Amino acid sequence: MKFMNSFIQFVIEQGVPRETVELMLMFPIVATLMVIARQVVGVKAFGIYTPSIIAIAFLSTGLKYGIFLFTIILIIGTATRLALKHLRLLYLPRVAIMLSVVSVTIFLVLIIGGYFNRTGLASVSIFPLLILITIMEKFIVVQVEKGAKTAIFLSFETLVLSVLAYFIVSISQLRELMVKYPWIIFLIIVFNFILGKWTGLRIWEYYRFREVIKANKR
Repeated sequence: MKFMNSFIQFVIEQGVPRETVELMLMFPIVATLMVIARQVVGVKAFGIYTPSIIAIAFLSTGLKYGIFLFTIILIIGTATRLALKHLRLLYLPRVAIMLSVVSVTIFLVLIIGGYFNRTGLASVSIFPLLILITIMEKFIVVQVEKGAKTAIFLSFETLVLSVLAYFIVSISQLRELMVKYPWIIFLIIVFNFILGKWTGLRIWEYYRFREVIKANKR
């Protein structure tokens, strides 16, 4: 265990940003949180990876601006899809057009943010923006395959999980704990092995099938 502690300190001393080390060590916790939400609670969202990286993007944009950009991207992406719907374009060119429109829109939003001295919005770096923009494709795919209602519901669940993960990753004491005791990751892996054997009903399913469960108990 001391070897891992020494290794983490060595990595930091070699110039790797401490924040990067903290986030890499926190990522297994975030991923496990997503697994619990899906396997135990029954929240679907856009998988495990998507809400996890959105939470990391929120750390760079700030929660307020992150949620704002997330919402704008989905609205513009949907509006562009509806505008292109009757043109009978192939899927990939259509997605490229939607990404282009969304990119231009976000660019204009950043300019407006700078004009009104919203420095937190105007100074957002490119990588969290790219992360948020690429979420649009998942949203559009679900819209096409399962309908707008399902896409909106999954987007809302994804946003809720992302915000929850954001608050967890923002806990400085927890980040310090992971740097000090990086071997906790092995406990997280063991916990995921246990979750991998989960065969019971999810919490949401207990609520959804409550009438059937009550009838079987009689």
